[in-house]
Amino acid sequence: MIEHDLKYCPKCRDEYRQEMDTCAACKLTLVLGTDLLAMGKNSPSRTRKGPLTPEDHLVIIFQGSLSDLKHLKMLLEAEQIGAMISKEGGGCSTGGCAPKFDLQVRQEELTDALQVIAEEHRRATVLAEHDTAHAEAVFNPEAKEAVCPACGFGFATTTTTCPDCGLCFG
Repeated sequence: MIEHDLKYCPKCRDEYRQEMDTCAACKLTLVLGTDLLAMGKNSPSRTRKGPLTPEDHLVIIFQGSLSDLKHLKMLLEAEQIGAMISKEGGGCSTGGCAPKFDLQVRQEELTDALQVIAEEHRRATVLAEHDTAHAEAVFNPEAKEAVCPACGFGFATTTTTCPDCGLCFG
């Protein structure tokens, strides 16, 4: 839930105290909760409906633990995307396993919801800041030199471990 007197990052929606000015992750200027809510309501590109109604056709977009889904639901609702958490059909009646839960949204908001979740994944895993230029590199033991797909470090193939990041090619 957005608090009117706290500050938020307009991109990742992280919450900050009033004396903070910049988002630690995104490096963007923070905005007050009242301004963030106004931005969402005045956005012309969004035709979101807000809270769910019994007439809505829902689709499952994510399954997981209740704590993970509560966080994602909060992010979606901050974007005025209605979301609901429900217990997966069936489940464990013996109590021997952790129950799984479903996160559901309106079918017409599916694309927007998946975008919000993908952005949260990039933010939480810092993938947006990771250099993927060498991700397609392949370790060839017959070549003289290899490039590590994780960090881009060039090294001799006489070793099967990247000397820079420790990735093993065994």
